Amino acid sequence: MTSPLRAAEEVIVYSARNEQLIKPLFDAYTKETGTRIKFITDKEGPLLERLKAEGEHTPADLLITVDAGNLWRAAEEGLLKPIHSKVLQENIPAHLRDPENRWFGLSVRARTIVYNTQKVKPSDLSTYEDLADSKWKGRLCLRTSKKVYNQSLVAMMISEHGEPKTEQIIKSWVGNLATDVFSDDTQVMKAIAAGQCDVGIVNTYYYGRLLVKEPTLPLALFWPNQNGSGVHVNISGAGITKHAKHEQAALKLLEWLSSQKAQNLFSDTDMEYPANPKIAPDKWVASWGSFKQNLINVSKAGELQDEAVKLMDRAGYK
Repeated sequence: MTSPLRAAEEVIVYSARNEQLIKPLFDAYTKETGTRIKFITDKEGPLLERLKAEGEHTPADLLITVDAGNLWRAAEEGLLKPIHSKVLQENIPAHLRDPENRWFGLSVRARTIVYNTQKVKPSDLSTYEDLADSKWKGRLCLRTSKKVYNQSLVAMMISEHGEPKTEQIIKSWVGNLATDVFSDDTQVMKAIAAGQCDVGIVNTYYYGRLLVKEPTLPLALFWPNQNGSGVHVNISGAGITKHAKHEQAALKLLEWLSSQKAQNLFSDTDMEYPANPKIAPDKWVASWGSFKQNLINVSKAGELQDEAVKLMDRAGYK
């Protein structure tokens, strides 16, 4: 039975994840604990601006958003506070959380290679860097550099290779493009399936969504860099706001979001991977095969994002 004290608890969440994804989680938590959750959903940019404008008067206790770059920016702008939690330390691996514990990953999104199964054999593929090879000239499709997912990928490559080598790779990717860049990952995959190009780079959940609708498309995923640094991963995650009025209640919710029940709900709904490595992914997601993750801390996606944007501009990546 829920005590009157616990029933009176409340958490206010600003979320850049859409309502249909987070409401089932919040409903489950309220049912389990009695804690009321009020939430506002918007894009990450407006939410961060709102938090800054509200300052110490913000009603928000928890910020949930996608991409480590956005979480890094929120932390660097003083919008989040360090969290001391053994539960979160145990449930979320070090590379999926802020080194200063101001935010924690809740789901993992892999950005990997997708290919046309009628034109490419898995043995033809190896690494992200190999897509710069001349054998892929006129065969590569990419999403625009304006999307944060590609900015984060390039930022992580800078962290691994340094700027000169990364710039050389990106220039060669641009040189290998079969056509202009696309506005989203789904368009990249449809172009590959239609034979407009043979390979591309996408987030896995876009692949999952498309294949559910069109299961006969000649597309498959390839896990690159498995003999090296591993597949580039990013996160959706959360942090407690600096001026949280219900800090302890927000911490309990955040810890619960890293637990088995919530991780399954959180990742399965959007075909992502659980951030908690003790939790198995959804069966459909697991059917794509297992892979080694790149263990560079995802905070580098934020730290090096400005450099990545400038580098892509210099390389002619639109």
